[in-house]
Amino acid sequence: MEEGLDVAGDWPWVWTQGTHWLWSRPGSHAGSGRRFSLGSTVKSHTKGIWMWCVPHPKKPEHTLVLLDTEGLGDVKKGDNQNDSWIFALAVLLSSTLVYNSMGTINQQAMDQLHYVTELTHRIRSKSSPDENENEDSADFVSFFPDFVWTLRDFSLDLEADGQPLTPDEYLEYSLKLTQGTSEKDKNFNLPRICIQKFFPKKKCFVFDLPIHCKKLAQLEKLQDEELDPEFVQQVADFCSYIFSNSKTKTLSGGIKVNGPRLESLVLTYIDAISRGDLPCMENAVLALAQIENSAAVQKAIAHYDQQMGQKVQLPAETLQELLDLHRVSEREATEVFMKNSFKDVDHLFQKKLAAQLDKKRDDFCKQNQKASSDRCSALLQAIFSPLEEEVKAGIYSKPGGYCLFIQKLQDLKEKYHEEPRKGIQAEEILQTYLKSKESLTDAILQTDQRLTKKEKEIEVERVNAESAQASAKMVEETQIKYQQMMEEKEKSYQEHVKQLTEKMERERAQLLEQQERTLTSKLQEQARLLKERCQGESTQLQNEIQKLQKTLKKKTKRYKLKI
Repeated sequence: MEEGLDVAGDWPWVWTQGTHWLWSRPGSHAGSGRRFSLGSTVKSHTKGIWMWCVPHPKKPEHTLVLLDTEGLGDVKKGDNQNDSWIFALAVLLSSTLVYNSMGTINQQAMDQLHYVTELTHRIRSKSSPDENENEDSADFVSFFPDFVWTLRDFSLDLEADGQPLTPDEYLEYSLKLTQGTSEKDKNFNLPRICIQKFFPKKKCFVFDLPIHCKKLAQLEKLQDEELDPEFVQQVADFCSYIFSNSKTKTLSGGIKVNGPRLESLVLTYIDAISRGDLPCMENAVLALAQIENSAAVQKAIAHYDQQMGQKVQLPAETLQELLDLHRVSEREATEVFMKNSFKDVDHLFQKKLAAQLDKKRDDFCKQNQKASSDRCSALLQAIFSPLEEEVKAGIYSKPGGYCLFIQKLQDLKEKYHEEPRKGIQAEEILQTYLKSKESLTDAILQTDQRLTKKEKEIEVERVNAESAQASAKMVEETQIKYQQMMEEKEKSYQEHVKQLTEKMERERAQLLEQQERTLTSKLQEQARLLKERCQGESTQLQNEIQKLQKTLKKKTKRYKLKI
């Protein structure tokens, strides 16, 4: 899957069949008749994380990826560490995290969500060992998913202080902090603070009981017409929200995740956990960049080879013709690399690409030179071999034979020059051939008794002058070719700089936009905390805001290019 992925992860804290049935609905509504396999006992049916990929119903060339995690109701599991890691992986892999629970949002529900308070112990945003957990977790909001809390089997009226509430208002009401500094107050506030801090975009859905309790075990087999109509509408609203609002999974720096990238992320995170390390976003992105940038170089080279193979016909008539074709193909290949690469630290992979393209250009020049030499040699053989046979037969070994020989030689040279597609070696191969026949020409000249001694001397001088002129012309052409190659290398360098500058400006704009969104989110969170008079949390958030503002100020400066 090379297209973008909208990754929605489901996290049920109490496992029931209804949880997995609900999570199958977005896939079913997306046009797939398949669903996640369901169980009908209190034993967890899903182990680890299951993935279901369906074409996105509202975004062309996008795939909707549904992740279904195992719940916490399997009493035989006995490993809370496993649950914590699965929750951390769901957060890292999802662009929308659906937390699925039963009933109301009460303290028990919050206590069950203690995994969110452990994220600072499970995930790192940066690989730097200098930052403490609080400093590092301040960046979580830049790559954490949106948070959706689904409340199943909800039977109460949504109201507070006698006023009706929407599900979203109910969620915000439930996340309000209590004032106080006791241990009880801290325990009460901690999960709420983490949810508010890490997940700035939140949504809540409530679901009635779908059908009479006795029929719940057959839920998978029932049609929508057999379910409570209000429940069916609630599910439709939930699916519509997922389809319309679940965004493409994006990593730090605006890197959009596709199928191969998702695979790489999963392997990197699992490898880190298996080694006893914390999954680190920065390390995962760098590891992904190594794989993708290497592949980007190969894609670019493949594109170059394809274009040159289609356009180049050797021998090219001039060196400039070949260099012009190379420049167009090189520019397109560089564009392919820029499109498929990211986080190219010190431009190492772009330098590899540039070096390979330079070698490709030089190889084409050598191939062009050889193709020209071969064609010209073959032409000379075909055109001049009859003359050589006539010389061997003694046709020109007679008075006046030299003039006849020179006239025939001139006619054959004109015929040679009229032949098309000889390439850049045309003159050099001809002059080499003529030079190899100088002794033969001189012998015919000396044996021609019609010419006087003075006429022979004049003819020798003419031939020598013509040869010197041809040599000077070849030297000039060599210098022109060298100058063309130097100019081509400079144009190539400037093209790489131009495309790199444009790419870095785009990346800088994306990074600034991402950090500005993070800053806006933190300012909104600070305003909420001040409104709730939580001075301690507000002060800590203010420190994070000031640090982010300093970072933004630094990154408004232009990148320095080192190619």
